[in-house]
Amino acid sequence: MSNTIGNLSNVYNFYMTTYAPKSSSPYDSHKKSELRRVYNSIVKMNKESPLFILDTSRSSQQFAISVKENARELRNTIASLGGLDEEELLNKKVAFSSNEEIATASYIGSAGQNADAPSYDIEVDRLATPQVNMGKFLPADEPVALAPDTYSFDVRIEDLNYEFQFGIRPTDTNRTVQARLARLITNSNIGITASAFTDEDGSSYLRMESNTTGVKNGNSRIFHISDNRTSKTSGAVEYFGLDYISTPPSNASFLVNGEPRSSASNRIALDRIYEVQLTGVSGEDGAYASIGLKTDVDSLAENVNTLVNGYNTFLNAVSEYKDEQPKSSRLFNEMSGVARVYANDLTNVGLNLNLDGRLEVDDDTLRETAMSEDAKEAFQPMKSFTNSVLRKSNQVALDPMNYVNNTIVAYKNPGKNFASPYITSAYSGMMFNGYC
Repeated sequence: MSNTIGNLSNVYNFYMTTYAPKSSSPYDSHKKSELRRVYNSIVKMNKESPLFILDTSRSSQQFAISVKENARELRNTIASLGGLDEEELLNKKVAFSSNEEIATASYIGSAGQNADAPSYDIEVDRLATPQVNMGKFLPADEPVALAPDTYSFDVRIEDLNYEFQFGIRPTDTNRTVQARLARLITNSNIGITASAFTDEDGSSYLRMESNTTGVKNGNSRIFHISDNRTSKTSGAVEYFGLDYISTPPSNASFLVNGEPRSSASNRIALDRIYEVQLTGVSGEDGAYASIGLKTDVDSLAENVNTLVNGYNTFLNAVSEYKDEQPKSSRLFNEMSGVARVYANDLTNVGLNLNLDGRLEVDDDTLRETAMSEDAKEAFQPMKSFTNSVLRKSNQVALDPMNYVNNTIVAYKNPGKNFASPYITSAYSGMMFNGYC
């Protein structure tokens, strides 16, 4: 059973990373009550939905995952603009940095912190760096000077150990084996990116870089490579120079309002108010970045632009399948139809609805409306529109199969059906079918 679940996870991850956005958001975490509500909605939906035969082609699988993940992305975009409550929509404060070559910032505080949010001056002495291992330079086209066999080596990252096994054939050259090792290490997703390079002198070498930066708990390295106690033939580590650390990892060193601090990462949080990404070093001139909150007008303008970008991105993702999935046009029209309902009100505050269903921001009108005395009333239709888009995105994420080609076999008798515990999601069943 565990192997089957792992296979399903691999299939989903392949489609999601290839055909849909992949992002990490705090709004992807849910309370038990929220998960229970989603489950009940799925059960109710399947209880009343007609019986149909699914189109399980590769194109339909791509489309279903793209629709679901883009709908989830749109929901998270809306949630990031102040929350999922209609009164808080578009009210999120926006942070600014006076010098983005030193640091960028985003606001992560709650609405109640807005009035009292302090500002900070940041000066960066050193950025956090990853560990880089540089292998030996070997003649690229010459045969490997190791006996043909199965070799292995161990990689230790913190308290975890990973063993890698690979074979060397009589016809292998240094370059082909280095390229094979680069793919083996990178595709394992253990936190190391490896690449094989060839220089102008005809020598090739491996370069391995950790995906994380800095050191923790007194460690001097992020990963350690050895074949002293490996299960297969040893000797590859020394031959290819896999254990040579050319650049050791280091922590970031910076000043916050004159107070020295350090961090293993270049992404830091300041008093749970700002999330700051260190991007450069101050240098001898002592350049610094001031971090603070934008004005209400600037924050609103950025929130509206973020909303419009998320809305248009969803429509663009759906329109990519108009030639392959006939029902994609229906989804496009349903989502753009939400904007058409509010078209006049949106135009009054600076959002123009184009003929193709997408939105365009008139920044001058938007700012003028935001600074007017009746700004709160003027933007109420905007909040209603945003809430309608949120409801539609939730509906699409819950049942993306509603927009995939299918053939209806029979309609159920309304009001006299029972929930089936075995049909909770045709969406996951479509991918799972290949392993049954």
